[in-house]
Order: sequence, then structure tokens, then C-alpha cells
Amino acid sequence: MNWYLDVLKKYVVFSGRARRQEYWMFALFHILAVVVLTVLDGVLGTNPLLTGLYTLAVLLPALGVCVRRLHDTGRSGWWLLISLVPLVGSIILLVFLVSEGKPEENQYGPNPKLVQAA
Repeated sequence: MNWYLDVLKKYVVFSGRARRQEYWMFALFHILAVVVLTVLDGVLGTNPLLTGLYTLAVLLPALGVCVRRLHDTGRSGWWLLISLVPLVGSIILLVFLVSEGKPEENQYGPNPKLVQAA
């Protein structure tokens, strides 16, 4: 849960790097929240009010952590736009997001694994 809250604290931070664990833990809690809110919307008959408000509220933090994740792999945040290419783009982006980060310092900052360990 701390990973999720840390991403929310960095609300519009698009600089720096994010570890795989930070990105995927955020993604896990985000998906769980969307599922719970979708069920709640269905029960309350407010479909898609709660889910829509939540998704809108975490749009910028989600984009920020995705861009920072791409930075960790040595890629520009603009690579996020590759997901606009039908099917193939999403697969390529997924491969980038699951790739190991660069172990050395890159143009986006120091390795977050080493910074966190210190």
C-alpha cells in the first residue's frame, strides 16, 4: 500500500526514475480499486460515476509513474504514445514496462534501487 501512496504523493512528478516494483504495485492497487468501485457503482446504480471520478483523480499520478518507469529503462516518456498504435503498441509498451531498469545512472537520474538501499 505504501507504493501506491508514494505514487500519489508524487502527483505530477514526471522526472526521475521508478523501479518496476513501484510501478507494478501501483498498477495492482489501481486495478483493485477500479474493480471495487465498478462493483460499487453497479450496486448503487451510479455506473460509471465513482469509477470515472477515481480514474480522473489518479490519471496524472498514473501517467507520472509510467513516464518514470520508462525513464528507468533509459527511454523517454514520449514512448508512452506508442500505446496509441493498435495492439502492437500496447505489447511494445508492456515489454518496456517489465524490462529491467538500467543499473547505472542515466540522463534521468541515479538508479532507484541503489538510492533506496543507501
